[in-house]
Amino acid sequence: MFPPVEVCVFLLSLLAPGVLYTMNNIPALQETLPILGMGMVVLGSVLLLLLLIVRHKKSVDPLFYVFALFSFTCVVGLTNALEQDGFISGFMGFYLKMGEPHLSTAHAVMMCYWEGMVHFVLFLTMIHRMFKGKSCRSLGLLWAGSTIALQLVVIPGVVVGKYGSNIRPAFWRNTPFFLVPFWAASLLFSRPREMPIITADKVAVEQKKDLLSRPVDLLLSFALLAAMAFSAFRGFVVLDCPLDACFTYIYQYEPYLKDPVGFPRVLMLVYFFYALPLLAVFIYGLRTPGCSWMLDWSIFFAGAMVQTQWCHIGASLHSRTPFIYRIPADKWWPVITLNVLYAAAPALLALRCYTNPAYFMKPVPKGQTNNEKKKN
Repeated sequence: MFPPVEVCVFLLSLLAPGVLYTMNNIPALQETLPILGMGMVVLGSVLLLLLLIVRHKKSVDPLFYVFALFSFTCVVGLTNALEQDGFISGFMGFYLKMGEPHLSTAHAVMMCYWEGMVHFVLFLTMIHRMFKGKSCRSLGLLWAGSTIALQLVVIPGVVVGKYGSNIRPAFWRNTPFFLVPFWAASLLFSRPREMPIITADKVAVEQKKDLLSRPVDLLLSFALLAAMAFSAFRGFVVLDCPLDACFTYIYQYEPYLKDPVGFPRVLMLVYFFYALPLLAVFIYGLRTPGCSWMLDWSIFFAGAMVQTQWCHIGASLHSRTPFIYRIPADKWWPVITLNVLYAAAPALLALRCYTNPAYFMKPVPKGQTNNEKKKN
């Protein structure tokens, strides 16, 4: 009698702090190349143990190995966050010194908390559903958007920021963690979408309504327009726009945007070049019936935006950010409110698409009921 696979993955992930503590106390493993080598050995060993865990299973989804392996690294990240905030000690000193020193920054600490809590729970939930024969597609897209956005900010941020002149070999262990989520996302997007069947009459009625007849969608459109304006504005700010409004904002409201670590500048550029066009596309999707891609991309985008805003808001307030770059006390409420609303708009869009998808569906044959399931 084997315990549930998600329990095995959970217990295996808890070995991460022990591995870190051991490496932190063996001087021979605290050089740059040995750190990279040991990292590959540890991940290879974890993968081998995962193969042993599921050896009795007839068929295993390849995404299981991604989720389970990343679960181990989530606990590594959580260990780092707890150590940087002073809750524990003796685990990450060697790695910060000779591996990836940028992990001591406020942005990285908030990123590690997100991975160690949100991603870890998502992985265990998806593994549980996977072996129960249930779909984990939507949760997978939420994770994919979150982790791809994370990597798009962290890797360029390290290269162009103040840590770019001190990149060690261990930094390149991020390469598979950058590439694998793209492969996982493409696999998830290619799988059939499972959703309740909605009668053709209801779909037709919903799709005949214009935007003014759908107050929720109208409000969401305004929210997305505001998010577009905010994306464009902060993009201009980090590009050193000479307008007085940009100068005032970066010095009096969000001085964190000029923190030399590089992460906030890269994040604003990601918003400017990627989030801004996607927001415009989503407004089109709210105006045009039958855009079934909204059901997937809204979830993917929500994961990306909520994760990046968590890191951005947290880092701009964190004690590891120099005081001169933190949000001024008298501007705390307007800046935090704007940033929270900026993350909330995509999340509410995803919730709207997920809970009431009729407007975005293609017409279905008459006679089908809402209680049935279909592959769309």
